[in-house]
Amino acid sequence: MEFSQISSLNLPEIAPKYRNQWTEELEKDFQKRALEIIDFYAGPKTYGNGYGENEKRSYPKAMLDFLAGNEEKAIAFLQQEDPQAKQHQHTDGIDYYYCFTLKGQIRKYFLYGKFLDPDYKQRMFMGAKKWTEEDPLMRPHPVYGLGDGSGRDWDIRRRGRWVDGRNTDNLRAMRETSVYLMAEETGNEKTRLIYKEKIQRYVWALYHIGMGEWDSEVYHGHTFAPYLNLYDFAQDPEVKLLAKAALDWMSMAAAIKYYRGGWGGPVKRDYGGGNVAMGSSAARTFWLYFGDSPLPNNRPETDSLFLITSSYRPPLAAVALAHKNFKKSLEILSSKPLYENWKPGNSDEPGYWETQFFGHSYQMGSLVAKFADGDVAPFKLMAYNSQRGVDYFVANTGKRFVTPGKKLGDQIGQYRNLLIWLRPPSQANFNFQIPKNAMAEIEDNIWFFKLEKTWLAVHPINLKPYQEVINKKEKYSQEKFLTAARNNEKFYGFVLEVGEQETHDSYEQFKEDIKEKSQLNLEKLTKGIVNYQGSKQQTLQLIYNPIDLLPMIIRNGNLHQWSENSALYNSQTKDKSPIFLDYKEGKLQVKAGGYEFQTQVTNDRHVVISP
Repeated sequence: MEFSQISSLNLPEIAPKYRNQWTEELEKDFQKRALEIIDFYAGPKTYGNGYGENEKRSYPKAMLDFLAGNEEKAIAFLQQEDPQAKQHQHTDGIDYYYCFTLKGQIRKYFLYGKFLDPDYKQRMFMGAKKWTEEDPLMRPHPVYGLGDGSGRDWDIRRRGRWVDGRNTDNLRAMRETSVYLMAEETGNEKTRLIYKEKIQRYVWALYHIGMGEWDSEVYHGHTFAPYLNLYDFAQDPEVKLLAKAALDWMSMAAAIKYYRGGWGGPVKRDYGGGNVAMGSSAARTFWLYFGDSPLPNNRPETDSLFLITSSYRPPLAAVALAHKNFKKSLEILSSKPLYENWKPGNSDEPGYWETQFFGHSYQMGSLVAKFADGDVAPFKLMAYNSQRGVDYFVANTGKRFVTPGKKLGDQIGQYRNLLIWLRPPSQANFNFQIPKNAMAEIEDNIWFFKLEKTWLAVHPINLKPYQEVINKKEKYSQEKFLTAARNNEKFYGFVLEVGEQETHDSYEQFKEDIKEKSQLNLEKLTKGIVNYQGSKQQTLQLIYNPIDLLPMIIRNGNLHQWSENSALYNSQTKDKSPIFLDYKEGKLQVKAGGYEFQTQVTNDRHVVISP
């Protein structure tokens, strides 16, 4: 199959001012990866079904199979009667309810529409016209009204209304872009303007305070895909520009966390399944744009359909950022908003503060917040591996293995390649994930782990010797899991220092420098104070804060003020490269790989893109 066959869909023509220019080489690689995904989904025994929100998988599978040449079979499935047509009689039997279904309905109507039976497409149009006569989110469902709170989370009867009212970032994106596009298509101007305002507010938030579902290893692609719909099909120039601004921002955010097929932490909405190369949904989605991995994509995401059939390409600076094509070593300080950042008060100040450090062979990040959070991954390190792309070193407290969650009591301080993790006396163990083939040694009560190009030194603080824990999940068959219990009734945790050839020449020299030159001072541990001097004389001090979980951190003698570090992305370089986006200023600036990119979203919701 040739990629040119996709052109039979007649992808919408995008004016130059809305396009990010790509190189021929990047486009060729993108097309190669796209064809691999189409081949993966070609000729399945079944696409699935259309019950509930199952179209989130079945529609993309059918549309990908269409691209593989099985056009009649795919179109027959796409226009079959919905299993819940009786519940959708008010929209002519078309399912315009479930957010995940809407994402596929939009691409089906606008992109595959010319292959649909004219009567079916007309029914989609008339159903959408009725659906958007009024704001469907404010309109009581003909049968279920405003819902009775019963049933599963996605049941119509739970929330009622004419459209799924769930409110995560990704579900809101699906709902708001879909209602907008169908209101625009059917001429329901009042509803179109309502949803244009919602989209303006969301894109403003991305540039001023960030995404509530930030950097999710599961959901980042789910938010990205519906904005591809908006980018490809919106007619209003202002809305098309808003869609581009959203996609550019999300591409930049993805590029920071993507590394050779891995997806680094910290992240919000982490399910604990992405701590291997090509393991997270987000990494497998953005692999289409970024590549740079020796591993094949053996489980491509169905969201890939939207990327393959869209005219959008990320800025070249984002690709360079994903490939880590900038001067290293580098530290980037970031803030993240509270989850539902549209609620009153949730946009007043950041909810989380993140530190990311990029060495020559690794990147590691950690996070602090004033509260515990059950689905946040507070720390991850990804290290270069020539065969797998990246190896992971992950740590957390709590139950067996490295389960997600910022646990109550945990406080972390990081300065570049140094990190201190401390918690008060409790029953929680510290758990670690390392590659199974990593060399593990213990010398002078220091745990050394030798990865391919990256070296770790862990100084345990009141921890018993670690024990190996068996994890039978196939995904983690090449990983080793360790657990270490508290040794006595004091604060406990660990200090981490990371090295590589550029800093220590060799692994043996790294070990020698750690043992001879680093200094761990625990004299005030009973007060929750840990002092560490690294092997290169840099210092980090953590003073435990029992009040709001934001530790006092002193980095190389300088007190780190959380309140003064609210920027969404703040590279610790003189010219703020490769990325800078100040808090509530709205101007994103990226310089990487010889490319520059700048977009601003003003307070009055207008998008300004530099040429």
